[in-house]
This record gives sequence, C-alpha cells and structure tokens, in this order.
Amino acid sequence: MTTPVHGFVLGKFMPPHAGHMYLCDFAAGLCDQLTILVCSLEREPIPGKLRHEWMSALYPDARVLHFDRDVPQEPSESPDFWDIWRELVRSVHPEPIHRVFASEDYGLRLAQELGAEFWPADPERACRPVSGTQIRQAPMAHWSMIAPPARPYFTRTIVLHGPESTGKSMLGQDLARALGGAYAPEFGRTWCELYGTDCSAEDLRNIAAGQAAAIQAARRTADGFVISDTDGLLTEVWSQMMLGASVFDPSPEPEGDLYLLTDIDQPFVDDGTRVYSDPADRERFFALSVEALERQGVDYVRLSGSWEHRRVVALDAISRRFPHLIRQA
Repeated sequence: MTTPVHGFVLGKFMPPHAGHMYLCDFAAGLCDQLTILVCSLEREPIPGKLRHEWMSALYPDARVLHFDRDVPQEPSESPDFWDIWRELVRSVHPEPIHRVFASEDYGLRLAQELGAEFWPADPERACRPVSGTQIRQAPMAHWSMIAPPARPYFTRTIVLHGPESTGKSMLGQDLARALGGAYAPEFGRTWCELYGTDCSAEDLRNIAAGQAAAIQAARRTADGFVISDTDGLLTEVWSQMMLGASVFDPSPEPEGDLYLLTDIDQPFVDDGTRVYSDPADRERFFALSVEALERQGVDYVRLSGSWEHRRVVALDAISRRFPHLIRQA
C-alpha cells in the first residue's frame, strides 16, 4: 500500500493573495494531504484569526492550522532559530512531512530540518508578482490579486443617512458608479412597496435586518467600496418617528465607515411611499438623524445645497479618508 504523501506550506498570508494561492495550489497537486500553517504575531496589522479563517475558506480540503506564539522571525534574531522552528512545526504536525513547498529560500533549510524534500514554487515570483506589503499599502492597485475571502477586509462602507426625499438613493447610485463600488439599495423601500408604509415594530426590525444583509451581500463582491442607502441607525430613527420610541434593544450597530448626512434644504418630492412631508416633521426627522450619528460617535459629513454640490463634497470626503481605495485614472 502506498504511503500518502504529506505536504506542508507555511506563511503569514497577510493577506492571502494570488501568489499564495499559486503556492498552495501547486502544493496540493503534489501531495495527498496538504497542511497549511498560518503564522501570526499579535503586533501584526491583520489579525491572525482572520487570516486563518480566510485560508480555511480557500482550502477546505487542506488541514489549515494557526500558530500565534511570539517566536523569532529571522535566523539573525536567535542562534536557536532553526531548532525553534523545527520543534514548532513538529508540535503542530507530529506526522512525518514528506514535502515542503515554498517560494522563498527558507524552504530548503526548513525541509532539511524536517527530513523532507523541498519543492520550490515560482521562486522568481514570475507567475503572480505581488506581495502582502504591496497590497496593504495600496489595495486597490492590486485588487485582483487579493484572495476573494480577504477582499471585504479592505472594503469600506459608505452609508447615506437622513430623512426621506433628501436625495439618498440618487446620490448613492451616483457614488457607486463614480467609485466603481457596489450599491446596496434601501431595503425599507422594497419592504414598504410590498407591505405598505404603516410599519409595525416587527416590520422595522425586519427592515433593519434586511438592510444589514444587503450590505454584507454587497461587501462579498465589492471592489473597494459599498455605498448603502441607509443602515440600522436610520431604521431606528424611523421607529422613533413612526412609533414614538426605538424598537431596538440594544440599538443597531453602525455599519458604515463614513456616513453622509443628507440635509432637508431641497424641496420635498412625494413619490407615493413617503410619509413626512410637513416641514415640522422633516425638521424633527433631521434632528433625530443627527442625534443618532452623534450618539454613536461615527464619522459623518453633512451634505447640503444642490445635488451636484452634495456629490462633489461627498466624493471629496471619501477620497480624503480612503485615498488608498480610490482608482487612479
């Protein structure tokens, strides 16, 4: 009976990218059982737990392990470097390792320490020329190289927030086009068009849940940005307007990295689903909208004036806060 070939790959995967995927795919084709060891330090910019989750999602048929002890990272850091790493690997992989796969020179010495063969995988990085450092510094410039499970980590969510008939939907779609991002439409509109605008507490909780799901669904395939027409914070404001108090306990968690607060200085337009046309109601709605943002301590920008002025101010605010995600012309 043929002995199964055990292959071994280790890395930081910070984040996993096309080069890592090439390495792991190469290894998987040359062994019967592949083990991937995700190594992390607490001080590193991306949590090791996340990286382990991403690699597990990418390679469900491999054994993906996580090691987060603070150990030397280079031979120059300790005379016992190779002894430490040999015992480290054996502690998490007590079975014999037959083949070690790597794109870097350390792979040869590690294989020797483990009594395994070394199989180099694209050491010149000609197949997938990218590094984790490059991605962390400029994710949008290397977006196609980021492994799909890791892309939402780099995605930022912009939330339109404010009373009805303040241009949120129009602006949201416009921003998504300008930024090349994904648009999460207002789920509350869809719900009310189906079930009516006389919302109960259950309706409002369903609307908040639907909006949160829409944002998360958009994040999975977004290229850098999700532009969402409201989130749970505004649904809570709606409950205060419609029912006199919040129906959420606790309050919904903010979904946005930046909120765009749309002012009421443009004429009200009734499209058949809107409720609060009275100026006093609109003033109260706006005040509650501001209060919700202030209470949560989120980052927000107030948009007033013409529709074009709002667009310009919004794009400027986004560009200043997230320059690394702006596509270069």
